[in-house]
Amino acid sequence: MNENLKGKVAVITGAGGTICSEVAIDLAKNGVKLALVGRTAEKLEKTEAAIKEIGGECFIFACDVCNSEKVEELADKVYETYGKCDFLVNGAGGNQNAAMPSITQFDEREIDGTLPDGIRGFYDIDMDCFENVIKINTMGSVLPIRAFAKRMARDGGGSIINFASMNSYCPLTRCFAYAMSKAAVVNMTQSFAAYFAPANIRINAIAPGFIANERSKQYLGTPEDGLTPRGQQVINHTPTKRFGKAHDICGCVRWLLDEEASSFVTGVTVPVDGGFLTLSGV
Repeated sequence: MNENLKGKVAVITGAGGTICSEVAIDLAKNGVKLALVGRTAEKLEKTEAAIKEIGGECFIFACDVCNSEKVEELADKVYETYGKCDFLVNGAGGNQNAAMPSITQFDEREIDGTLPDGIRGFYDIDMDCFENVIKINTMGSVLPIRAFAKRMARDGGGSIINFASMNSYCPLTRCFAYAMSKAAVVNMTQSFAAYFAPANIRINAIAPGFIANERSKQYLGTPEDGLTPRGQQVINHTPTKRFGKAHDICGCVRWLLDEEASSFVTGVTVPVDGGFLTLSGV
């Protein structure tokens, strides 16, 4: 157990997801009290049960993190329950298939709508979904930062982690909205880190590599059952020759939250990617 984390209070958004559910359980093992946040309570119940099974302390709170009023309600609930908030982990976010074309390059048939059935170009994507992807990945972190940094500042400081992506550095094909928004995460992490430094609030980000989950199996495949062409490209581009596991992120989270271990670290984005960014592919 990390004694520097024991007794601290953390809010984790997206706590029902693959990565942040694992992060929440890992922090609970290190004595952190948790507020588990997600769009629906049902998705959080599995994480809650796992934490309580190991004797951890947590509560769940259904919240649209793009709704400023609900985020303020969340902050009030955390302070009513625990009296403080030391850490905020902004894990809410994601992508939507409807916001993505199914082809990787422009096809002139997009212009007159004659692409074959089942093929979706840029001009066929759902722009409402496109906007929603940008919103959840940006404002879904900005609003919690706004609510909790104000309270952290009153309490003397805290630590915040945002989630970037491999797309933050170089956009993957087809991921227009997701890549745009994850590039913004790196920039806003730097901006807010500089702004809140006088309040003793450190703000950093983690850029996960390709983490295996149920969704990734659909478009990347698995080494056991066979990789898709896209999945094979990822493995070829990853020196460790494997997809990441959610638990691979936990050590970096603990380090960034630990005031003793990372007290002079703020405004950085740490890739946890198996070396993906080290290979140009040439």
